Amino acid sequence: MNEAAVIEVEQLSKRFGATEAVRGLSFSVPRGELFGFLGPNGAGKTTTIHMLCTLLAPTSGRALVAGYDTVRQPAQVRQAIGVVFQDPSLDEYLTAQENLEFYALCYHVPRSLARQRIAELLQLVELGERRRSLVRTFSGGMRRRLELARGLLHRPQVLFLDEPTLGLDPQTRARMWEYIAELQRLEGTTVFATTHYMEEAERCQRVAIIDHGQLVALDTPAALKAHVGGDVISLQVRDPAVASQLLRQAHGLEPQTRDGILDLRVQQGDALIPQLMRTLGEQTTAVSLRRPTLEDAFLALTGRGLRDPGPQESGDATPQRRPWGRRPS
Repeated sequence: MNEAAVIEVEQLSKRFGATEAVRGLSFSVPRGELFGFLGPNGAGKTTTIHMLCTLLAPTSGRALVAGYDTVRQPAQVRQAIGVVFQDPSLDEYLTAQENLEFYALCYHVPRSLARQRIAELLQLVELGERRRSLVRTFSGGMRRRLELARGLLHRPQVLFLDEPTLGLDPQTRARMWEYIAELQRLEGTTVFATTHYMEEAERCQRVAIIDHGQLVALDTPAALKAHVGGDVISLQVRDPAVASQLLRQAHGLEPQTRDGILDLRVQQGDALIPQLMRTLGEQTTAVSLRRPTLEDAFLALTGRGLRDPGPQESGDATPQRRPWGRRPS
């Protein structure tokens, strides 16, 4: 095993009946890394996180988190990690302070240390002045910030973030990632994050792409984009099927279609555009040229977009969790 790694996964698989949700995943994450986990819907991301967090037992293979086996030592794994799930898990009938105090009790954080940690983290996520406010009065962004603080309260070695900014507006999403970066810098925590937003994946030091339960690629965002190579010409056309046929016949090009737009990956795109315009004629309504993005790399590696629907993955259903001590309204 790699002593420098805080997460080690070896041939990890999970089967639900006839469905193999995760197929022989192997990778490692070094300490202190901001690690991104990308995949289309139903690719196996949430199932993988649930196995790493001890919520699901693998069918085969093994995983170590902070040096502990997720099957044989689940209690030690849970003590070493913090988790922010997709679904809200705060008690709306408690204040921000009370939510964190309850969590500190669950993790046996000494009372004197808990008071100090709660004050520090609430200040860091800009909720110090709202510490005595009921969570039911918080906006979505405020709740996610409080969940971040809660996940770090016991100083975990690894923080798992499953779609941490889902449903937030772009400005709040950007601010949330600033908090994540600052928390990682101050705490030295390893962050393992899934996201549906490519601009968020760009912030990660390395990105793993998973599709149909298998690891497709693992590298830095820059290296993944370099994998695409060349330039990307995007053509908005009147009839994508007709335009695609013209491009195949005249230039031997095979465009990829997304939302009615044709994407071509070529060398020296600026020199090729005039030729394409002559071939397509009035078919073209708009054209643009750009360098490859992480989304281009994702599309090239998986053959589909991040939000394209895939086969329903039974293992990606989040286990039911009951909020702590919720009282009826």
